[in-house]
Order: sequence, then structure tokens, then C-alpha cells
Amino acid sequence: QTVIEISPGGGYWTEILAPYAAATKGRYVAGVADLANPKVSDGARKARADFEARFADTARYGKVEYVGFGAVSGPLGAPGSADLVLTARNIHNWMSIPGMLPKVMNDFNAVLKPGGILAVEEHRSDPRPMAADGRDGYVSEAAVIAAAEAAGFRLDARSEINANPKDTKDHPFGVWTLPPVRRSAAPGAQPAPDFDRARYDAIGESDRMTLRFVKVR
Repeated sequence: QTVIEISPGGGYWTEILAPYAAATKGRYVAGVADLANPKVSDGARKARADFEARFADTARYGKVEYVGFGAVSGPLGAPGSADLVLTARNIHNWMSIPGMLPKVMNDFNAVLKPGGILAVEEHRSDPRPMAADGRDGYVSEAAVIAAAEAAGFRLDARSEINANPKDTKDHPFGVWTLPPVRRSAAPGAQPAPDFDRARYDAIGESDRMTLRFVKVR
């Protein structure tokens, strides 16, 4: 299969999917910082360079391919060329940029074959209402489903494999209060040495939805 992972971060899934694609004569494509965008930040450029260096070992990972991804990026590949697009814990970021979520959902649909799969993992706000634009990192399942359906997908399955019933979703610094980020102060401020970390570390990582969509149009 041809698998495209969007914004793979540090490469958790890359460690699994790239070797598997190589072993099965498939393709693993990482949607990373769009170097064609003159406004892409130096930090994003460095993160892409570091990622490419980390996965340069073709004996271990096969030939990892790259495509630019962002708010103004071009297609993720030839129309109807991918079997699977997946993204983990990124939708809340796209919601904060006007017009980006519909744009990227349409990009996913365009690159997938008919019947292709879109896989989504995301911090889940339910049962409480979602904050405006998912600003605390938590997104409602309904918002994700609506965005996917508008782009031509149908919800095919959902799983509770990434659920965490201990997550109260009312943390002072949003989802980033929890591991692995473990934020104890506002962004840009120094960590608070007297912050009570124990209660948040006891929760663990966030409660997450895990959804599978199928391209239907």
C-alpha cells in the first residue's frame, strides 16, 4: 500500500510504518513542512531536516518519501494514488488556522483512491463541549466527523483503544498539562517549580478518539 502520514512529529508511527512498507513493497510518505512556502518558519524547516536525517537509513526504513504539507501546500500526490492517509493529534492545530481544516480534508480526499482510508487519532473533548477552535487541544468527535463528511468521507468505524476515562479535560494549560508535554506555565513563561504535577501525571496521556473514514465521493 501507499501510506501517507500527515505531520508525523517525532516519528512514532514512522518507526512502525516505514519498515513495514519497505518489507511489503509499499510506500511510506511523510507530509512534512512545506519548503515551497516562503513563510514556513525556521523551526519547521529544522524539524523537517532533523526528521529526514533520522529516517535516512534505507536498510532499516526503506526509502522514506516526503511531500510538503501546510495551509497553502499543493497536492499530497497524484489524484487517487494513496491507499491510506493517517494523522495523529493534529486536527486541533488545523482548526486554529482559518480555512485550513476544510483545505486539508479535501487534500486527503483527492490523493486517496476510491474506497481509500483516512485514519484519525485526536484528543477528545466529549462529553464536554469543545472550546472554540479546539484551542485547549480537545476536539469533539462530531466536529471531526462533520469535517470529514464535508470532504467526501463516511465514518466507517471507531475504536476506544486510545480512550482514557481518567482524563477530566479541565486542565489549566489544556491537553498540554498532561504527559508527554507536562506544561506548568503559559507558553513562553518559565515552568512553575511549585506546580502540582502529581495529579496530572496520574491521569496519564489524554483521552483520544480513534476514527476510520472511507472515501465515498
